[in-house]
Amino acid sequence: MRVEGAKRVEGKDTVKAGIHPKYEEVEVRCACGNTFKTRSTKPELHLEICSACHPFFTGRQKLIDTEGRVERFTKKFGAQTSAQRKTAATAAKAAKASAAKGKTKTAKKSATA
Repeated sequence: MRVEGAKRVEGKDTVKAGIHPKYEEVEVRCACGNTFKTRSTKPELHLEICSACHPFFTGRQKLIDTEGRVERFTKKFGAQTSAQRKTAATAAKAAKASAAKGKTKTAKKSATA
């Protein structure tokens, strides 16, 4: 290996001693229960989601609730299914159309009077 601008001496450490944290093998624990080993400067690692339970890698949808965000959303907007949304949208369109027809009739009557 060639290093530009510096000489490499065999048998010597390439990093300064005493200033780098220890890089040791640790066991990683996920919230789903999966464990695996890796190397880190931290003594232990705890994950919320890993490749064994992440939807991108598993192909399954998993709802992760962070600090009650899902409950706050459903409380604010309500839990609706797609059928309920379609029904509400058609009802809103019908109400808007009937209101528009009522305005045009009153406009015609006032113009003729």
